[in-house]
Amino acid sequence: MKRIAVLTSGGDAPGMNAAIRAVIRTSVGKGWEAFGVRNGFAGLVGGTFTPMGSRDVSEIMQRGGTILGSARAPQFAEENVRRQALHHLAANGIEALVVIGGNGSQTGAHALSAMGFPVV
Repeated sequence: MKRIAVLTSGGDAPGMNAAIRAVIRTSVGKGWEAFGVRNGFAGLVGGTFTPMGSRDVSEIMQRGGTILGSARAPQFAEENVRRQALHHLAANGIEALVVIGGNGSQTGAHALSAMGFPVV
């Protein structure tokens, strides 16, 4: 069974909860285990993973912000910090990560991808 995680990073933006919902519901529909990462890349570095299912995202479309929380994590630019995040992903059996956010979030996602971890 695949295990996938989703995080939101940077400033809150419209559509983040809709994107989280889509990731979780699609994962569950495929029979995968889905996890939310609390507070963006900071939560990834801290290993803050929460199992999520369809019920967890059933009424989030009308809510503002992001149910996962978001935090800027400038320390994520450091390779040793990214290695710590990769350690937590591996320790939790997470096989892929979905990152929702803006250009800074995508920079962090690209950095993990460059280290060989599957990121969307």
